[in-house]
Amino acid sequence: MTAESGTHFARHGTEGRVFPHSPVLVLCAVDEPLARAWQSVVDNVQGSLRVHHGSVLDVAADAVVSPANSYGWMRGGIDAVYARAFPGVEQNVRSAVLAYHGGELPIGQALVVPTGEPSPVWLISAPTMREPGERLPADTVHPYLAARAVFRLWRDGRLEHGVELRRVIGTIAMPGLGTGVGSVAPETCARQVAVAWTEVFDRPPGR
Repeated sequence: MTAESGTHFARHGTEGRVFPHSPVLVLCAVDEPLARAWQSVVDNVQGSLRVHHGSVLDVAADAVVSPANSYGWMRGGIDAVYARAFPGVEQNVRSAVLAYHGGELPIGQALVVPTGEPSPVWLISAPTMREPGERLPADTVHPYLAARAVFRLWRDGRLEHGVELRRVIGTIAMPGLGTGVGSVAPETCARQVAVAWTEVFDRPPGR
């Protein structure tokens, strides 16, 4: 599988529909500090955002976000949870990273692969660290870069047969970005995700 394969999952009957300006974003947290930080985002950012206090896998979403490393290894944190839940998804990610990015997906870019499961159908890989297990500095902007990559991919991305990604992904479930292995503070992550959302979806074109 490649990053752009799996277009047979596209929903039928989409011709003539008006698609939303932004996805529904479900911000997920299994611990209270991150849940509070996410709630501050929901309270202060315009758009279809909500907080889920629990596992990202419990959300009825079309896609989940993998705050991965640049090489596509899924051996720790939430990525290991995904790898167990979606057998074969790590290979899909690594094959896509190799095919489209020469083996290393830079921080600030994202790709989408099929999970191989009925729900969620898609996994969006957006690196928050270059190396697996990397601890991020306190002044990191990697959560912002990863979130912006996810939102831009949804807004502008197409599958290999030209189907717009926004036509097949209506709801995205996002865990903390770098808040586990990367040790990013929940407030830092939430604030940077909010900035990325505003930049991609709330600013007028050309600004």
